[in-house]
Amino acid sequence: MRYLPVLLWIALLVYCSIDLAQSDAAHVRRLPRPVWLLIVLVVPFLGPLAWLLAGRPARPGGRVRFSSARGRPSAPDDDPEFLAAIARSNQQRERERRHREQTDRPPDEPGPSA
Repeated sequence: MRYLPVLLWIALLVYCSIDLAQSDAAHVRRLPRPVWLLIVLVVPFLGPLAWLLAGRPARPGGRVRFSSARGRPSAPDDDPEFLAAIARSNQQRERERRHREQTDRPPDEPGPSA
């Protein structure tokens, strides 16, 4: 039980460091990213909390977004390019299968002579 605060601090430190590294530098609020990294790493508990509350880029509308930040669909089955690639792949496989069937057939042998 006495290790719980240390484990929470390490988890918060890792989460905030990764979040800081993945954030777009142009959208980080109040301070430059290197300063935020220094604050997160040096000031226990308060540094990561300050990043989460004051430095982290604001989310549009103040809500968490579940789709990609780059405007891409959140799942492959929502992506028209992905679905088109699957359709092309299926068509190519079907053409290859038909070609194999045509080339693997033994030539017609003449029937028995009477």
